[in-house]
Amino acid sequence: MEEKRPVSTLVIGGGFGGIAAALRCKALGHDVTLVERLSRLGGRAQVLEIDGFKHDMGPTVITAPFLFRELFELFGESLDDKLDFVSVTPWYRYVFHDGREFNYTGNDIQMRDEIGKFSSADVENYKRLIFASKQIFDVGFTKLAHVPFITFWSMVKQIPNLIRLRADRTVSQFVEAHIKDPFLQKAFSIHPLLVGGNPYSTTSIYSLIHYLEKKWGIFFCKGGTGKLVDGLTSLMDRNGIVIKYETDIERLEDDGQRVTSAYTRSGEKITFDNVICNVDPAVVYTELLKLNKERSMGLKKWLPSHFTNYSMGLFVLFFGTTITYKNVAHHTIWLTERFKDLLHDIFDKKILTDDFSLYIHRPTATDPSFAPRNSDSFYVLCPVPNLQTKINWDVEGTRLRDRIVTALSATILPKLESHITAEYWMSPADFKERYRCAYGAGFSISPNLTQSAWFRYHNVDSKLQNLYFVGAGTHPGAGLPGVLSSAKVAETLLKNGS
Repeated sequence: MEEKRPVSTLVIGGGFGGIAAALRCKALGHDVTLVERLSRLGGRAQVLEIDGFKHDMGPTVITAPFLFRELFELFGESLDDKLDFVSVTPWYRYVFHDGREFNYTGNDIQMRDEIGKFSSADVENYKRLIFASKQIFDVGFTKLAHVPFITFWSMVKQIPNLIRLRADRTVSQFVEAHIKDPFLQKAFSIHPLLVGGNPYSTTSIYSLIHYLEKKWGIFFCKGGTGKLVDGLTSLMDRNGIVIKYETDIERLEDDGQRVTSAYTRSGEKITFDNVICNVDPAVVYTELLKLNKERSMGLKKWLPSHFTNYSMGLFVLFFGTTITYKNVAHHTIWLTERFKDLLHDIFDKKILTDDFSLYIHRPTATDPSFAPRNSDSFYVLCPVPNLQTKINWDVEGTRLRDRIVTALSATILPKLESHITAEYWMSPADFKERYRCAYGAGFSISPNLTQSAWFRYHNVDSKLQNLYFVGAGTHPGAGLPGVLSSAKVAETLLKNGS
């Protein structure tokens, strides 16, 4: 009797979603090949090294660490034997335009004191916010994050939950219903920006992040996110997953019911039973499948023009300093006086303004190996308009760099102009070119209510039965917990033969 051939699965894209999908498929017994355009895995989580300064170029905040532990446990291994996750405190330090600081942490006593500096009434209000966030978490994450939304009926069944949880409200409206101090309102509304959304338009379902952080904390992998990618790559190697680096998929061919093969830019043909794309779905449909209005096969609604709201673009400045800024936290969120209006300019008007807000990552606060002795390594992320508007980043990038350095030098990084070294910056144009992001939007489509769950790109195509999606653009969304959870959704679909 002829032995049955294992299912073959091709994973396109080696970001965290693709890595998790490859490992989960291998644990199902599939023959798995992963192809990656770049010379190492990680997707946006590349590593930059300049003159002894090291930078994680992508995700820097680890939440829901159990999702990484699960990947090792699939093969009888322990993450703790390979990697060192350390808790970060404070979770974030907020620096407001008037110089006041707010240290956001998981310690209840410290939170009472920190909130009390701004509003004594909001000490109890914060407890109510966390309780309300837990109610959303218990449905939005525990019950729905790992569940496929591939039929409209699957969405309809959740309408009672969505009504009860007031999913029609935005994150900012959720926060303002509990927190009254305007400075704290900004601080507690910031989370959607970490997944590409505007707090003033993102569904309040994403308020579950408050409780998610409270439940599991915020971690840093010693050695950086790049070290985490290396650990997962080694796990894949040990378990026989074939990885092809510097392999760019140029097109996918289909017969109207299934994707039959993939062709690399060098002309290699790859065949498979299933293909999982850890690529922006808009790019898959328009560039790899080359869909258009004439050849839509009923998939026209998944063309990029169907989605009007994409995440913001990202301007990221990497640099070292010749001194150590010991009073700067591992994670700092630096907020300009304008908040709502600035986000309106970025997301809606799509204009680049003179002011900005920043996320500042100083890994040397936890891991000195990121910089030479008596030095610091910095990553500064500035939300900006995506490429749906025309901005000459060759010109504006340099100007924005100068404004950021001047602002930081006048506030939390004194005399930065004199101590900055080993610089490099990326704009939305670089994200589009390097990571194949539609419109250079670093988090794919925005997490609005009408672009979430069933309304988001599905984890399996409705026509091409063996085409699956993981990553930021599909359900449940962007951020490390989101992309890792999308691989669990794909695994469920493959098990069920969907």
